[in-house]
Amino acid sequence: MKTLIINIKELVQVEENPRLKVCGKDMTEISTIKNAYLLIEDDKILDFGEMENIKETQADNIVDATNRLVFPSFCDSHTHLVYSGSREIEYIDKIRGLSYEEIAQRGGGILNSAKRLQETSEDDLFEDAMKRLDEIIRMGTGAVEIKSGYGLNTESELKMLRVIKRLKESSPLKIKSNFLGAHGVPLEYRNRQGEFVDLVINEMIPLVAKDNLADFIDVFCDKGFFTVEETDRILTQGVKYGMRPKIHANELDYSGGIQIAVKHNALSCDHLEFVGDEEIECLLGSETMPTVLPGAAFFLNMRLSPVRKMMDAGLPVAMASDFNPGSSPSGNMQTIVSFACVNYRMTPQEAFNATTINSAYAMGISKTHGSIARGKIANFYITKEIPNLEYMPYYYGTNKVDRVFLNGIEY
Repeated sequence: MKTLIINIKELVQVEENPRLKVCGKDMTEISTIKNAYLLIEDDKILDFGEMENIKETQADNIVDATNRLVFPSFCDSHTHLVYSGSREIEYIDKIRGLSYEEIAQRGGGILNSAKRLQETSEDDLFEDAMKRLDEIIRMGTGAVEIKSGYGLNTESELKMLRVIKRLKESSPLKIKSNFLGAHGVPLEYRNRQGEFVDLVINEMIPLVAKDNLADFIDVFCDKGFFTVEETDRILTQGVKYGMRPKIHANELDYSGGIQIAVKHNALSCDHLEFVGDEEIECLLGSETMPTVLPGAAFFLNMRLSPVRKMMDAGLPVAMASDFNPGSSPSGNMQTIVSFACVNYRMTPQEAFNATTINSAYAMGISKTHGSIARGKIANFYITKEIPNLEYMPYYYGTNKVDRVFLNGIEY
């Protein structure tokens, strides 16, 4: 089946020679074609170009995109969107001045979500997550990584990962699963953190691998959570069982998490509010994608990652939503682009590179997703009538997406 999109006001992020990621000053550039067409065959991009050069006008489905832009779908490389219940009471605690660590120490935060998830059925978790997936699809997301980590015991972590597996099978989104057993320390292991680490290593990881439930393994390596040494042990075991490392690091302090991520050739290192010269030097020349989560920094009123300094040093930067009930209760990647521009002083071009091709790299899918290129999966959206790509972050707070295509099919 062929679908032809015609009269596109501007086709954004086109690549004649697709790249795996975009680094440093190259992030300022995005190729576009005005008055363009886009031709899809089955689930792949077949061709694109200027309307005056269109080669084929016969198609099963023709869509007129007059006065509208076409973008590749967002790739959201960091979410926790399988969860049970909201945490608005903790939101009020934050307003009153309690810190993330203080809320966690009294059984809130991750521990609160873990308790609720343990009490929720697999079917209910699946139905709630499908609603969230539908929501983010309609706002332009075409690929998403979903982490476990709200189970905090073997049975519940496996339950979360089984739900993610069902989501993979049921949703048109490209979904990657991430085992984050080391997301927090359960109350019953308070003052016995080493024993919980042993449980993750010796029991959880082999069972996750046995049923092939996770693409990646992750650890929250930060102040008040897991140490560099514990992270090292967990990632080593994950690699042994075929899971590529990713890591939460340097959200709360200089934790050494970036260095241990690079040591293990982690695909991405996420949060990164605390990044200095040593961390930048470590990341340069590595395969690890620095991934910033603007929604969490905004919601928690945290210091901002030095994104400009990283890009000026030649690093790539990805951005993701961190969609979760406690620190970033939104999966709207359009808002992340606006945050990137307003709070991190990124240009719209840099922000779109960070939320498409670079975030696709952070999921290990940039060969097939994240840009408009021949042979890539046809995941894209058509905007409402807007003047230009700069309007997307400028006119924040509303959904500028009109029509969504995933795997070549209108959703």
